Amino acid sequence: MKRFIGFVKKEFLHIFRDYLTMIILFGIPAVLVLLFGFVISTELKDARVAFLDLSNDGTTHRISEKICSSGFFKRGASLDSFDDIESALRSGKARAVVVFGNDFERNLIREGRATLSVITDGSEPNVATQTTTFISAIVAGFNADLAGSDSPGTLLVQPEVRMFYNPLMKSQFMFVPGLITMIMIMICALMTSITLTREKEFGTMEALLASPLKPVQIILGKVVPYFFLSLIDAILILLLSWWVFGLTVKGSLILLLAEVMLYILMSLSLGILISSKAKNMQQAIFGTLVGGMLPTVLLSGFIVPIDSMPEIYQWISAVLPPRYFVVILKNIMIKGTGFLFIWKETLILLLFTTGFIALSLRSFKTRLQ
Repeated sequence: MKRFIGFVKKEFLHIFRDYLTMIILFGIPAVLVLLFGFVISTELKDARVAFLDLSNDGTTHRISEKICSSGFFKRGASLDSFDDIESALRSGKARAVVVFGNDFERNLIREGRATLSVITDGSEPNVATQTTTFISAIVAGFNADLAGSDSPGTLLVQPEVRMFYNPLMKSQFMFVPGLITMIMIMICALMTSITLTREKEFGTMEALLASPLKPVQIILGKVVPYFFLSLIDAILILLLSWWVFGLTVKGSLILLLAEVMLYILMSLSLGILISSKAKNMQQAIFGTLVGGMLPTVLLSGFIVPIDSMPEIYQWISAVLPPRYFVVILKNIMIKGTGFLFIWKETLILLLFTTGFIALSLRSFKTRLQ
């Protein structure tokens, strides 16, 4: 029994001395609880709403103020004409646009009825559904205030709902861009980091470095196959989305493929950077999962909109490349926008790629330590 107790103590000491095991045991559960507790939320919060007020009277101002003071919405831009609606939704400056027609208050007084339109961005079906539901509920509360206690439930202001980009509210419009983003990270960063780390761990990297090949050629030889395989995977996902779900690419296919190739290059450079820091495959897998796949699922806007997250998670999301790639994919595939709407996100991805490559080349050594 004493031998067994001594063996158990030795195992405890071995675990406590291994910092990676301690992180897996205690760090990851704490991080997951915080992430899932605060990020994965179905609550609508601070969704930006723009207004096109063609009547500009006291009643429309009261309804607008009631919507913005509800705690669910933030006031966005005040639009001048119907031509500005699609631009506001495409650019992401508004989740929805509320339109008040001409003579809104006059029609309400004379006819007892008035109509407002709620136009939402259907590229995120869950958010669009909640937005229209909450605005309709707010308008219903306004109707109750107008009707008074003598005739409760009388409908005075009728909201009309219209969805842009995804009128059938298909959930595939939300998941396909996120799946492409996640698969690129999984194949490029994870497989690349494992491949290079395995060479070091098994001792074959020394033989490669002793060969006539230069270190840069060795790295390129390892990652080039994954570049083309990842590009094929992305094309297959797009074809399956088209054949099975009817999700067509509304924007430029050439621009989409160029952005996909940039993201693949960024993911490959991330995998090389992780492999240059990791001492074994276990560390490479852990670093890729924590630094790549987990943020892609939770903090990229793939599942939960960025503006619905707590502010601290929005700041963390701002330094994660997948966030910007999801925006690029949704704009090109679903909204049909051009490069002018995504040039900022493209530039950020390019900066990430350049930074990862520079750090990788600096960390990669021609002699094994």
